[in-house]
Amino acid sequence: QVQLVESGGGFVQVGDSLRLACAASGTTGAMAWFRQAPGKERHFVAGISQSGLSTAFAPSVKGRFTITRHNDKNTVYLQMNNLKPEDTAVYYCAAAQVWTFVDEGALSSLSSYADWGQGTQVTVST
Repeated sequence: QVQLVESGGGFVQVGDSLRLACAASGTTGAMAWFRQAPGKERHFVAGISQSGLSTAFAPSVKGRFTITRHNDKNTVYLQMNNLKPEDTAVYYCAAAQVWTFVDEGALSSLSSYADWGQGTQVTVST
């Protein structure tokens, strides 16, 4: 089991940017960010393959968010630009086990990921 620690959340204004980071305690497979607003289900935001060559984004964030990873640091980043009030949520980092192949189509699936972080709050105010 890999421990995941998120950082970088905060309180920002509409149109601002934030960069979230997720540090893993060891080597992982594919990684992703999900978010959960109060009273709602957890939804996929962005995912990246183990190699970093494949990425996927939810339609609501495509063009505004980017996901990258530095495997030498076991860290994945979510750069969020042009933030909107509807981006307000707790953001969770997720990691697949290193021996599990997650194809591009499965990056958005909750069931692809075995390990989860505790979450970091992002609040976007008007």
